[in-house]
Amino acid sequence: MNEKYNGISPLISVIVPVYNIMDCLERCVKSICNQTYENLEIILVDDGSTDGTDKLCDELAKTDVRIRVFHKENGGSSSARNMGIDASRGTYLGFVDSDDYIEPRMYETLYAQIQRTGMQIAQIARHEIAEDGTELPPVCFAADTDYAYPSVEFLTELLMHRGDCSFCTKLVEKSLFRRQKFPLGVLNEDFNLLVHMLGVTRGVASSPLQMYDVYYRTGSNTRKKSREDFSRVYADCVDNADMVYDLVSRTYPDLIPVALRFNIFQRLEYLLHIPISQMTRENQQYRDIVSYMRKHLISGLTNKILTGKNKAYLLLFSIAPRSLRVIHKKFK
Repeated sequence: MNEKYNGISPLISVIVPVYNIMDCLERCVKSICNQTYENLEIILVDDGSTDGTDKLCDELAKTDVRIRVFHKENGGSSSARNMGIDASRGTYLGFVDSDDYIEPRMYETLYAQIQRTGMQIAQIARHEIAEDGTELPPVCFAADTDYAYPSVEFLTELLMHRGDCSFCTKLVEKSLFRRQKFPLGVLNEDFNLLVHMLGVTRGVASSPLQMYDVYYRTGSNTRKKSREDFSRVYADCVDNADMVYDLVSRTYPDLIPVALRFNIFQRLEYLLHIPISQMTRENQQYRDIVSYMRKHLISGLTNKILTGKNKAYLLLFSIAPRSLRVIHKKFK
């Protein structure tokens, strides 16, 4: 190993949930095998693949003794990750989606961040890569230099939609998963888990180096969404907003204005993206969201963090939400 590890090389377990991903899996696994940080175990959790990916996992395990394969019935990415956590032997855990791939020095860089700062979580920045190889605009924004965020500051970044909640860009001390693992049955599980995890750790060490490559392929099993899936995504975002507002009220009262901004923003996203056909009296969540907007209209309009555009949408959605969507669709 490199001398910078001072002779100490803790095992890192890299967990990859796998489902029907024949065309991308080998590239993903090879990028992990090629890490400059060599003391890895690579855990492939086949989540009930039906296209031969399960056999490909077993074949890849023959190419590197560090690869361990587990097969399970289909239960979703969170259940596959949780199985990997339970099976892992490492001191630190990393996660890679099977569509994606990573740069050779990623885990060396992440571990160096942990060594340097004493934090239990480290993260790097990411590339967003289109199927034709072109780079897409960034989804998240990292600090310009190496920076150790205290937990409350990192939570603020998340609530302002600047921080990266993905566990794929992070290296995390395994002990942090003793209290809670990835929640099942939700579509924003990384945010949910990370927000709770920030309450039991000092913060996050961040590097601006872009070393995780998010690959947006046509027909991606991990990224394609039906209309119903999109509705669930935005509904879950609202549920997470309520969860984090309750957490902030109890633990970080100084962040209440930021949490209120987050709550209103998430509800605006819901109202702007669910199908108009779902904006009915029969949709209880829709009715509750409109009621919330009207109840918090004054506090939202006086919130110094919401933008003028956010406040305009808040006002209009509070008055006539369905009519606004019909007009918005015509001019979009």
